[in-house]
Amino acid sequence: MALTVLCLSFLVFLLLGVPVAFAIGLSCLATFAVEGMPFETAIQMMVSGMNVFSFLAIPFFIFSGELMLHGGIADKIVSFARSLVGHWKGGLGLANVVASTMFGGVSGSPVADTSAMGGVMIPIMKREGYSAAYAVNVTTHASLSGALMPTSHNMIIYAFAAQAATGIIGSHVIKGVSIGDLMFAGLIPVFWIMVCMLGAAYWQAVRYGYPKRADGSTMVEKFPGWNAVLRAFIASVPGLMVVFIILFCITEGIATATEAAAIAVTYSLILTTFIYRTMDKQKLLKSLAKASKTTGVILLLIGVSNMLRYQMAYLEIPDAIESALLAATHTPWIMLLYINLIQIFLGIFLDMAAHILITTPLFLPLAIQMGVGPVQFGMMLLLNCALGLVHPPVGTVQFVGCAIGNISIGEATKTAWPYYLAIFMAITLVTYVPSFSTWLPTLITGHPVL
Repeated sequence: MALTVLCLSFLVFLLLGVPVAFAIGLSCLATFAVEGMPFETAIQMMVSGMNVFSFLAIPFFIFSGELMLHGGIADKIVSFARSLVGHWKGGLGLANVVASTMFGGVSGSPVADTSAMGGVMIPIMKREGYSAAYAVNVTTHASLSGALMPTSHNMIIYAFAAQAATGIIGSHVIKGVSIGDLMFAGLIPVFWIMVCMLGAAYWQAVRYGYPKRADGSTMVEKFPGWNAVLRAFIASVPGLMVVFIILFCITEGIATATEAAAIAVTYSLILTTFIYRTMDKQKLLKSLAKASKTTGVILLLIGVSNMLRYQMAYLEIPDAIESALLAATHTPWIMLLYINLIQIFLGIFLDMAAHILITTPLFLPLAIQMGVGPVQFGMMLLLNCALGLVHPPVGTVQFVGCAIGNISIGEATKTAWPYYLAIFMAITLVTYVPSFSTWLPTLITGHPVL
């Protein structure tokens, strides 16, 4: 009875258009009422879910990204990308992919990446002969790299959700997951996603003749020369350095992830205020307000998701799901396929933070039984969650891009399949080729990473 109330009430709230955080919280409270459990327990679970020291890294990473966004870093990254590949067929689309990937490393947020790159690139692309759907899809899908970058607050959330994971894979004992390992693990998948997005953007540009004037003729920029590329690159380097600062601090043991996030904020303030001199009081207040709002939303999702995790454990839902999947198959590759399909389906309805917190305790123990370590599973999960950001009806990133491009979700989705294919290819490689995500952290840290 309680399980029925939990599932049905959650679906009803989603269908009514209730925000995901409130839908989770209200469905949990309804289940508490049916079970006759005190609401004080629900509040305790919610507060304890948010009261974690490691989560201090979240507002710091978000604030650092907002400072970079409003401090003009995006413009310098766009200038470099455009000078490098803007003269190719579909050059602005390719420049958009490169710039969105690079800024994803700075912001650590696909939504912030889309807002920054979309605000700059989509109007330019529309004006210079690219369709709105092409401009939006290139921007939104390339921005997903932010979810796997070292500045991503979603990695912090996953590390917390996976801290209780234990098991044995071969001769290795699994106990939680290292944030440093996760940060290095995402770099190769991000590069692969960028390459696939470049291929998709180029293919569509050639097929539809972009860029194309109103009279049907095409226009391509001239290559500005390697000196111009070098100057643009040098101008963008200070902004991109935040990624290397974070990785260096964590790798060398100078700082924890939380402290590295605080260092990133300090660096971003110094860079935008004293070096680029693009930060003023109004932009600073706007960055603070946006970071506070985003942090509040994420912490609310974390709190209600912890309430839901308590309910799922009480109702033995993880054990039931594990039993059902093991009854279906004991073959590892088929089991991982099932997990991915379920994750993709859930990504249609769940926000990224909620998706991570809810599904990690459900599927990570099962993945460890199948020989998949927490770092590799983390990359699988983050990629699946990222795909949900561009897929309606929740599709937060796609909504932002379509709003900037002034087109409907349906119009953008019609031509998005090459970009979906690129994400599917990355998910497949991470799932079935462990070294795709674990080779680099193993090489850098000097110890086996699973």
